[in-house]
Amino acid sequence: MKLAIGGFDGMHYAHQKLFSLSDEILIIEKYSTLTPFETRCEYTNLKCHFYNLENIKNLSYKEFIYKIKKEFNPSTIVVGYDFKFGKNRSGTPELLKKYFNVIVIDEIKIDNIGVHSRIIREFIKNGEIKKANRFLNHLYKIKANQIEGQGIGNKELLPTINLKPIYDYIIPKNGVYLTLLNKEPSITFIGNRSTDNNFSIETHILTKNYNFKKFDLEFLEFLRETKKFNNINELKKVIITDKEKAINYFKNKGIL
Repeated sequence: MKLAIGGFDGMHYAHQKLFSLSDEILIIEKYSTLTPFETRCEYTNLKCHFYNLENIKNLSYKEFIYKIKKEFNPSTIVVGYDFKFGKNRSGTPELLKKYFNVIVIDEIKIDNIGVHSRIIREFIKNGEIKKANRFLNHLYKIKANQIEGQGIGNKELLPTINLKPIYDYIIPKNGVYLTLLNKEPSITFIGNRSTDNNFSIETHILTKNYNFKKFDLEFLEFLRETKKFNNINELKKVIITDKEKAINYFKNKGIL
């Protein structure tokens, strides 16, 4: 059995290179904001195992290796070039080679930029969703629950679903985004509302399908920056324009 080992926050393009050479995955759980460990198995068909970092961080590199041997007995271990393990990160791929057959994946680059979770986090923070998705090799997704909103959208603007992320995700920078909500084409506003200045994540679905209880919000593209409006009529005009642009976008993609 070939076992890939790592943190794999993002389950991104470089991680997928490791998975393509593996039979199973050992995910070392630690705090993350890109892809919560509870959701990582959604991005692979391989069997996932989990170690909590708190439970293994004080193991020496030899103790870690013996644990892997005893619990998995892999024929091969697959890791990235920068993989470290054991107390004080003292273990390296070279040390692993003394005990296992090891495949080490060199740094993977896109446009001469290394594919790393920290790079993708910065893309998302800056609203560079297309770049983030390219490096992830999947759409950036936030799992969320619906919360009560102001109700103004239903009465005077566009009906929206107010969302609260389930996990501690990186939230893209304030702005308006083209999104998929449970695979339905949609527009999402992130930022402080013009009406009460409170922060919100609000999504308008462009189809009639609203019958959901839990939500997967996937980001496709950044549409525009947030703006200040003098009155609700100004806001309404911009929202209508946003919706028209979104409809054209999804029609061109063959989604609407």
